[in-house]
Amino acid sequence: MRSSNNHHIYSTSNYTDVQLKEQGNSLFAARKYDDAINCYTKAIIKNPDVATYFTNRALCYLKLKRWELSCQDCRRALDLEPNMLKAHFFAGQSLMEMELYEEAITHLQRAYDLSKEQKQNFGDDITSQLRLARKKRWRALEEKQISREIELQTYLNRLIKEDMEKRLSQLQIDETTNEALLKDKQQEIEQQCDDHVKELNNLFAKVDERRRERDVPDYLCGKISFEILTDPVITPSGITYERKDIEEHLQRVGHFDPVTRVELTQDQLIPNFAMKEVVEAFIAENEWALDY
Repeated sequence: MRSSNNHHIYSTSNYTDVQLKEQGNSLFAARKYDDAINCYTKAIIKNPDVATYFTNRALCYLKLKRWELSCQDCRRALDLEPNMLKAHFFAGQSLMEMELYEEAITHLQRAYDLSKEQKQNFGDDITSQLRLARKKRWRALEEKQISREIELQTYLNRLIKEDMEKRLSQLQIDETTNEALLKDKQQEIEQQCDDHVKELNNLFAKVDERRRERDVPDYLCGKISFEILTDPVITPSGITYERKDIEEHLQRVGHFDPVTRVELTQDQLIPNFAMKEVVEAFIAENEWALDY
């Protein structure tokens, strides 16, 4: 009897594409993602021109960590609706998990811009993912730099040792003095080599130590551009923005605070000198942050 009821619930052969989508939504809410995917797929077969069916299925794939399939559905949705916010948002998340950070940031930034243009409030959902993608991109670039430095360190160590061997070999050819003096000169060359290797490795160790401490706190970054603040201003709500970003928002999107949604005009922006001093002090001690 229970099997018959289940068959009735999932029997969708006579459903319209809209009914299939609604059934998929119910299954998604119940966290039955594979079953929801099945319904969205049937809806797509019946009507492949509705972008929402693809983004709904993409979100299921996201939940199941099937990043490539999610990304494929987002691309198909964007072919139908290039300015579809959710398609950009889900694509950005999928691409980030696939470690394609540049493309992920492009989609997440577009999702954020669309949320402002369309005046949709996603809270911190989009901005937090964008910050995460930027940090992951930075760390990936750092890892590449570390790999290059390790190769350089290995190469320089090899050159030092090759130079030592060359000098020792030449010493054997040129030296005509007694054996004790020859041994002293050999030890001198070997000691010089050891000193150079030690100095070189200490230098790279200091670079590694400084790198481990690299991280730009979120509060030093603008809420819109997510880049380090250079001309911070504060709103009556207590939110700090980069001046050019918040002024552009007020001109293009509307006269309201993008975080609190409280009414806001340009003449209410006050320079945040305290934050500017904090940022400048941080950069003075961490010049690498200019490339963050």
